[in-house]
Amino acid sequence: MNRWWPAPRLLGRQVPLMMVAWLTLVWVTLWGDLSVGNVLGGLATAIVVTWLLPMPVTDPGIRIRPVALAGFLVTFGWDLIVSTARVVFWVAHPGQPPSQVVRVPLRTTSEAMVVLVLVALTTVPGSLVLEVYERELVLHVLGRPGDVADDIRADVAQVERRIVRAFGTRRDREELG
Repeated sequence: MNRWWPAPRLLGRQVPLMMVAWLTLVWVTLWGDLSVGNVLGGLATAIVVTWLLPMPVTDPGIRIRPVALAGFLVTFGWDLIVSTARVVFWVAHPGQPPSQVVRVPLRTTSEAMVVLVLVALTTVPGSLVLEVYERELVLHVLGRPGDVADDIRADVAQVERRIVRAFGTRRDREELG
């Protein structure tokens, strides 16, 4: 199952101890009373549930690389500050702020990496992913005057590259070159 958490066998099936502990905690919390009976009942229920309904073994395709993650977080934090200042500037000034809808191609094919890119782009103030195609995003960007579609594409490519460096598998990193 998982190489980090023990999963002993019970009658031929693996029972993940972390899942049992979590379900027991939920059980006791829902009952609202920390007693020996509730803990034992939660343990019994958790063991039966995890044994009868085993979770499939999945690989989300995410690997965490601490140095690359730190670099991504620093640049992402800076992007948040700059974008927030840009949105505040346009909110404080009367009139219609400039906005654009830009099609942005993605180079990664990993669903996990695409989702992380979507979350990162949508989290930044002034940008919103409107649609997602197989390897293309439709992005609405607020507050960047002029025709800056190429700059926006370059910015998204940088975000994608940093995310793949921080979270991607070897195959994901090879796709980006």
